[in-house]
Order: sequence, then structure tokens, then C-alpha cells
Amino acid sequence: MVDMDDSVVDVANQLNKQVGGQIAKAYQGDTTDSEFRISVFDELCDRFGQVNICVPAAGIVRDALAVKMNKVTGKAAIYPEETFRLVTEVNYIAPIYWAMEMIGRVVESRATRGLKKWGPMEEMEGAVIFIGSTASQGNKGQISYASAKAALEGAASTLMKEAIFHGVRCSIIHPGFTDTPILQAMGEEYLAKYVLPDTQLGRLIKPEEIADAICFMITNQAVSGEIWADAGWHPAAA
Repeated sequence: MVDMDDSVVDVANQLNKQVGGQIAKAYQGDTTDSEFRISVFDELCDRFGQVNICVPAAGIVRDALAVKMNKVTGKAAIYPEETFRLVTEVNYIAPIYWAMEMIGRVVESRATRGLKKWGPMEEMEGAVIFIGSTASQGNKGQISYASAKAALEGAASTLMKEAIFHGVRCSIIHPGFTDTPILQAMGEEYLAKYVLPDTQLGRLIKPEEIADAICFMITNQAVSGEIWADAGWHPAAA
């Protein structure tokens, strides 16, 4: 588990306590930092062998209208370019490179074993599950986040076609509004007005429901492409 938040350590400790063993290890760092990414994989491979599951889930939001009129100055305020770059760096570019890091090491491992193109008679070498979003369909106030998640679809589809050559499956899941700290920060009034009315399920998605769907995507080898875990929510036009 990789996160900037201190709580990632607590989560790892709780998991280990529940099972009475060491199954989780926490890393804290910037997922956009290539040196950090490489160091994590180096340590994991040295301690546990080849990494074969990657779910790059780090993400941030910096919501604001793409263009908004300042009624005082009469000037249009355009969404800051540096903020757009930050959001796409974390939500789009970084996940792709974490996935490619794992795939690259699988390629090297197969080479050392004298293996070339993967075949169906072999065991799968690994699985990558990207975290998309229903915002990839377009969502008011999320020009940077929606763009990043939509672009991630293309990356997942491309890697799915390329990485299977080496025995790695790549898929993407699109969660809807999930009960997380980021969403809770929006406030109950906002959720009641703008989110729940357009959600067929009538409630927020539980994090464990998304986790369960991800586990399904990892373990079921027939699953590829995209899964929508959106609770029936679809963004309004206005």
C-alpha cells in the first residue's frame, strides 16, 4: 500500500493484526516520484519475489469550473494550468508508470526464464487494475480530474493489448461516488442535492464494495476491459 497519508500505516497494521501475520506493508511517498516508485518495487522484489498485482489508486481532486466570470473585475478566470498538470500527473501519468514498472519487471523475469510470448497454457504473470471514475464521462467542475480519468481509459486499453504478450492482464474500474474522506469533505448538503438524487442506489458506495469488485477483476481471468461500479449514477448535463 502506497500513500502520503499517515493512516496508511495504521491500515497495514490493522490488516496484519486481523490475520495474525505479515501480509501488508505500508510505504509513504509521492507516487509521481520515479525514484520512490523504483525503490518500492526493488524492495518488494528483493523481499517477496516478483510483483504480479498492481492497483495504482493514488488520486487527488482540485475541482473548479473550467472558466468562470469574475463579476467584480469583469474578467474570465481560467482554471490554473499548474493545477491541471498536478491533477493529471497524480491521477493519470503516475498510475501508468507504476503499472509499466511492474510489467517491465515481468518482462525481465520471463527473459531470465527463457520465455518469450505468453501462451494460454501458462499461468498468468500478473494483473493491473486502474482506478477510473464515472467522471470520465464528463462532470461539471472537474475539468482536470475528468480529463485524467478519461485519458486513463485509453492507457488501460493500450496496455491491455500490449501487456498480454507477456501474460499480464490490464483492466480499469470506474467507481461512482464512494464514501471516502474526500467525498465526506463536500458536506451532506452538497451530496443530498447534487449526488444522491441521480444515484439509482440512493446511497453512497461503500469502499469495501469497490474493493470487492477489484478483487473480482484480479482473480477472474476472463475479466478484461472496463467495469462500472457507479451505483447507477450518471452526471447531469447542467
